[in-house]
Amino acid sequence: MTDKVAIITGGSRGIGRVTAIALAARGFRVCIGYASNEAAAASVVSAIEASNGKAMAVKCDVANESDILALFKAADKFGTLGALVNNAGIIGTTSRVDEMSAERIQRMMAVNVTGSMLCAREAIGRAH
Repeated sequence: MTDKVAIITGGSRGIGRVTAIALAARGFRVCIGYASNEAAAASVVSAIEASNGKAMAVKCDVANESDILALFKAADKFGTLGALVNNAGIIGTTSRVDEMSAERIQRMMAVNVTGSMLCAREAIGRAH
């Protein structure tokens, strides 16, 4: 087992879940960032641990810089960062631009763009 950690935002379901399990199978310790579904995140951790991997789940809304900092701090205690998968993203209930409120667009940009950039900033700052 390596001490290399992979952080996966949006790692509790879908592509993030599959990616988390695949990285664990390759020897990474996996730090799963999830926004709201704690049960789904715990399920991924359990699946990884059942295969003798190491994983943890950290509640993290990537639209919130303090949550991102807490996610990376937790990962730092888990090992040395070796990978970041910026998987978290949202669209909302409809994808029709003519039906989007300004608040919804701002939330989408905060999660999909700003959050990914802040996570990349934190990862780059840890590169050795």
